[in-house]
Amino acid sequence: MDEQRSTEARLSSGQQTLNGLWEEHLRQEFTTQDTAATLETMVPDAYVNHVPVLTGGVGQEQLREFYSRHFIPRMPPDTAIVPVSRTIGAERLVDEMIFRFTHTIEMDWMLPGIAPTGKRVECPLVVIVQFREGKLSNEHIYWDQASVLVQLGLLDAENLPVAGVETARKLADPSLPSNHLIERAKAGRRS
Repeated sequence: MDEQRSTEARLSSGQQTLNGLWEEHLRQEFTTQDTAATLETMVPDAYVNHVPVLTGGVGQEQLREFYSRHFIPRMPPDTAIVPVSRTIGAERLVDEMIFRFTHTIEMDWMLPGIAPTGKRVECPLVVIVQFREGKLSNEHIYWDQASVLVQLGLLDAENLPVAGVETARKLADPSLPSNHLIERAKAGRRS
């Protein structure tokens, strides 16, 4: 908590405003789970793009449908967001986090058409938020879908250059070993 206050004290008033707007947006999405209040934090022509699977929407009508049917009610009850870093500019904020959940419900915003597997997932996630006129203008959300699919048992990483939960663990602990996939590939060529 002291670190957060110290960081906020170093932000300009404009950066503090953007930080507050983003925190309010997240609160409405994940804590109150209120679609109307979430949309109040956004400009009328805002858009959301979950880049790996192209889910989201453009404008209040599409976003109301998306948030109320596909996003807010499709969040597993044990969802946790672990902050890693936040960078705030004049009109843009970049949030890096680890997104954790157990796949106990259908999550069509992230895993369209995939029935619940009951498996635990941890993945690095990056959100780039653009602001305009004192509200959110757009969100670009990125994550490694291959890592998610490996953790759910839907993609076999044995012969592919992809990793599973290790991606989140390495983000949380940079001292963990690097280059496992390179070494694995080299060992495979020697066989």
